Amino acid sequence: MAYLSIQDLTKSFPIKGKPDFVALDGISLEIEKGEFATLIGHSGCGKSTLLDLIGGLTQPTTGRIICDSRPVTGPGPDRAMVFQSHALLPWLTCFENVLLGVRQVFSRTESKSELSDRTAAALELVHLTHAAKRYPAELSGGMKQRVGIARALAVEPALLLLDEPFGALDALTRASLQDELMGIMADTATTTVMVTHDLDEAILLSDRILMMTNGPAAQIGDDLAVAIDRPRDRLELATARGAVRYREQVLEFLYRRQARRVESV
Repeated sequence: MAYLSIQDLTKSFPIKGKPDFVALDGISLEIEKGEFATLIGHSGCGKSTLLDLIGGLTQPTTGRIICDSRPVTGPGPDRAMVFQSHALLPWLTCFENVLLGVRQVFSRTESKSELSDRTAAALELVHLTHAAKRYPAELSGGMKQRVGIARALAVEPALLLLDEPFGALDALTRASLQDELMGIMADTATTTVMVTHDLDEAILLSDRILMMTNGPAAQIGDDLAVAIDRPRDRLELATARGAVRYREQVLEFLYRRQARRVESV
């Protein structure tokens, strides 16, 4: 069985006095250990809903999710999430924000010095050792997101879930963090599922791009394997024939097969 298996999943939301709203309908998907898969699709197609289901933050209406041969029935330390908003606690330093999660997972099995070492290693992984004693208000947007990534990686999740983690950042900071994430994934080989609206980001980072149909009742409309050798260089990908072909395939899906009408006001 694949490391992550989603089997005939449906997610509906009740609406008072009306039929249930079906957000996802019949999603079946398998992701292998160590893969980096990206969910892409128009706004409102259920990408984040699917990520929340994988994370155990909400439960499917029908179907099931199996992660590492175990049913997903709720949140767990084996699955860590990073959101578009860094969600750091403003009264804690960078180090303390990361340590908070580390304590929740490892306090019963590791000493205080081991917890501290684990936290320091996570900050070093995202090149923030120098900022360990700073508070969130003293950090740039990119640095805050790096703390969020460190906090997720510090608990050594088997599955990393990223919900548009760089969406709120400027283009140059986003590119820098994408490159940093590629390096981290090369070092850790963590299985990753990411939601993005950025096509170039998807091609740069992914082993597979999972294209979702428009909602309601969204499904996986296409599954594109990105057969580009790693490590990847964004400058080379800008003109590489293979990358251009992948870009055309995703654009074809999003803007022809799943074109959305713009209604006049």
